[in-house]
Amino acid sequence: MIDLYFWPTPNGWKVSILLEELGVPYNLIPVNIGKGDQFEPEFLKISPNNRMPAIVDHDPVDGGEPISIFESAAIMTYLADKYGRFMPSELRARTEVNQWLFWQMGGLGPMAGQAHHFRLYAPEKIQYGIDRYTNEVVRLYGVMERRLADRDYLAGDYSIADMAAFPWVSRHERQGQDLNDYPILKRWYDSIAARDAVKRGLAVGADLPQVTSLKSDESKKILFGHNNK
Repeated sequence: MIDLYFWPTPNGWKVSILLEELGVPYNLIPVNIGKGDQFEPEFLKISPNNRMPAIVDHDPVDGGEPISIFESAAIMTYLADKYGRFMPSELRARTEVNQWLFWQMGGLGPMAGQAHHFRLYAPEKIQYGIDRYTNEVVRLYGVMERRLADRDYLAGDYSIADMAAFPWVSRHERQGQDLNDYPILKRWYDSIAARDAVKRGLAVGADLPQVTSLKSDESKKILFGHNNK
């Protein structure tokens, strides 16, 4: 059994989508990031960066003690390797997936996340910040638009690279984007959104409040102002 430490955000949905695609049973453990669950000592033992998602695999392939993993890309690579799906073993194909997985981790996720912050959550409307990150998302969507012009998925076959990027693109409106401006990207998005496992993965945590519903100053301070000291 796998314990999934989760809250309904793009990073959380990456892992829930993958688990649903794999058909692997898992135990959902909510981490209420608006109340500060991510700073609890027991969670920090699993995720020292005080971020979810994280997993604990109680049945690792080496037969040893349960293994805990934080960082969504590390989790996805681990699960894909364990179950032999959505991550190629051949060198060149694997390198393609890794490139686009790390592109999402280093570019799309952080930049889209900053766009969310300055457009939706910042207590002051700082136009420079709004423009800076909205425009960077435009650039990154353009990268995907060009990449997908001659292929169905980011790195050959459908893979964890697509699953990592998809939840961030699913929040395009919050990033000031209209997918009709990116017809090739929209085709990719619609094809993934139609997958039953993706629908199930996005439905995980539907009964939990999303970050956009945070209203109190205290919740916002916990989420955006805590320095973990």
